[in-house]
Amino acid sequence: MNNKGKIISADEAVKLIKNGATVATGGFVGIGVPEEVIASVGKNFLANGSPNGLTLIYAAGQGDSKERGLNHFGHKGLVKRVIGGHWGLVPKLQKLAVENKIDAYNLPQGVISHMYRDIAAGRPRTLSTVGLGTFVDPRNGGGKVNEKTTEEIVELVEFDGKEYLGFKNRPVDVAIIRGSTADEDGNLTIEREALILESLEIAMAARNSGGIVIAQVEKVVKKGNLNSKDVKVPGIMVNYIVLAAPENHWQTFGERFNPAYSEGTKIPAENVAPMKMSERKIIARRAAFELEKGAIVNLGIGMPEGIASVVNEEGITEYITLTAEPGVIGGIPAGGLSFGAAVNTDAVISQPSQFDFYHGGGLDMAFLGLAQADRLGNLNVSKFGPRLAGAGGFIDISQNAKKIIFTGTFTAGGLKVSVKDGKVVIDREGRLKKFVKSVEQVTFSGPYALKAGQPVLYITERCVLKLTPEGMELIEVAPGIDIDRDIISQMEFTPIIKGTPAIMDTNIFKPGISGLKAHMQCNSPSDTE
Repeated sequence: MNNKGKIISADEAVKLIKNGATVATGGFVGIGVPEEVIASVGKNFLANGSPNGLTLIYAAGQGDSKERGLNHFGHKGLVKRVIGGHWGLVPKLQKLAVENKIDAYNLPQGVISHMYRDIAAGRPRTLSTVGLGTFVDPRNGGGKVNEKTTEEIVELVEFDGKEYLGFKNRPVDVAIIRGSTADEDGNLTIEREALILESLEIAMAARNSGGIVIAQVEKVVKKGNLNSKDVKVPGIMVNYIVLAAPENHWQTFGERFNPAYSEGTKIPAENVAPMKMSERKIIARRAAFELEKGAIVNLGIGMPEGIASVVNEEGITEYITLTAEPGVIGGIPAGGLSFGAAVNTDAVISQPSQFDFYHGGGLDMAFLGLAQADRLGNLNVSKFGPRLAGAGGFIDISQNAKKIIFTGTFTAGGLKVSVKDGKVVIDREGRLKKFVKSVEQVTFSGPYALKAGQPVLYITERCVLKLTPEGMELIEVAPGIDIDRDIISQMEFTPIIKGTPAIMDTNIFKPGISGLKAHMQCNSPSDTE
């Protein structure tokens, strides 16, 4: 079968990539990442010096923060330009960008996923409001992440008196994607993949640019053996098929294969272990008290992942719909290196379609991480000194949700917190202040949110603040917390305080169930209309 048509080895596929080519890859953390082909790119460059001078485009972060995924591209000379949505999982590429060895851009993940569709359709620009007021706005840098990068690829345009950003599209010479099964004609199915992602859009962009499409799979069958409705990428768009070794085709970078992620296997809710009491659980519980019955919700990576655990523990999964940006709707999102997958899902759609829904205001609320905030309500989660984390889908989500809740510890760097007799005790304060005079990079614009009328909360283990036209206002304090000692002294600015801030619900700090279900039933707008 290896002599038939489109089926070639990974090394043979890589030799088809010309020096200076523009390469687009698919994947989300480790889901859908064509590891065998990507690893061969790095291996061939180190052995032969080619391919080299590549322009790499990717939407979601694709890596394990160490060696896998796009870290294989992290060699000086292999890439000359990278346009990426998230950089935190690819430290080897990140290092090249920070050291000014490549041209580097950070654009919103959802925007990049839409760029593939526009490239396929021959559109010269992808238009969006996503990124206005942030570091992506050309008035604030245009997504460039180092001094070496000078080319402007984001423009400010106006239609009918409203501002938009125009993201410049470029032809894709090589698409590297992944599926589960291919037939001899290159038709791809994804029955064992945890997500659909944007493989079709990337393949179509390359095909219509006159480029080639390389698809990694774990199984090849004879022509005519696939149900046409199961085919997610038609063979007319696939030039070459690479049959991967099992070790290079894990379902996620955290698990080789979990049938609950792809085959509809249901996991009883009681089998998901509850979180132990900690600052993480305090934050997740308080954040969950913002949930409303019937809400469609996005949970970001990191601290917000804990909200899914609380929702499950409190038995309110049926009252809300949790979503994740790569296309998950319903169920319980996975965490860690399996982030992006979910169990007990209602549906899984493509990543570009999910961002259509998000960009258009489909989210009732979003819970995202809180890394650094300033007095104007601006948030930075994308760049900290020499560390380039990247925005991922943060801008796409935070700018368009009807309500946004940022969650994170109040300080960072060694913080240790405990709960004693229903009160929060700061056993060891963090070395780094997260509430600063001015953020290093604007990933979320407080002034833009105020102009749009978007409610914004900042929830920590010791207090809750909200964004107002006058600035950040302290509205709640955890029991046991001293405002002067534990809050104001740990900030670089003084928040607005009107009267005496409320005490956070004491049930949050007690063992067992916090009463979230009763709270939701009593306070949901749907119950009072």
